[in-house]
Amino acid sequence: SPQLPDGQVLPLPPVVLGELGKDPQNPTVCFYGHVDVQPAKKEDGWDTEPYTLTEIDGVHLLIRNLYGRGATDNKGPVLAWINAVETFRALKLAMPVNFKFVIEGMEEAGSLGLEKLLEEENQSFFSDVDYIVISDNLWLSNKKPALTYGSRGNACFFVEVK
Repeated sequence: SPQLPDGQVLPLPPVVLGELGKDPQNPTVCFYGHVDVQPAKKEDGWDTEPYTLTEIDGVHLLIRNLYGRGATDNKGPVLAWINAVETFRALKLAMPVNFKFVIEGMEEAGSLGLEKLLEEENQSFFSDVDYIVISDNLWLSNKKPALTYGSRGNACFFVEVK
């Protein structure tokens, strides 16, 4: 937990770990997302109150646009994964993968506490993870999604010393 200059220690918000499915025949996909946001005020250029999710009709009657702080970074992508699981369950379809979820509330402040949690859970919660999906990115436009294939701070390499 971070310590303020006056010595006060602030508790970190909990990281949500969840899992669904344990079929050994299926790969296990771990999804990461965050639900915290950067500060915003209406005078920053918002057409609506930034912390009130506002639904506005889209160009088609079946399309609704949602405006609010964090709708795309990153609450929308978090809900998209949860809705995908919900849809499989509602249609009574077998899940093609086992899901694990990591949802945190400190990403915008450097993910304080997350590294320690990952180290603590490496041999238990994360021990059977085959793939990790970081769903924290933006679409370049309504018709052009972004595909993230790397993130800052990640490094994969092999070193052979003789």
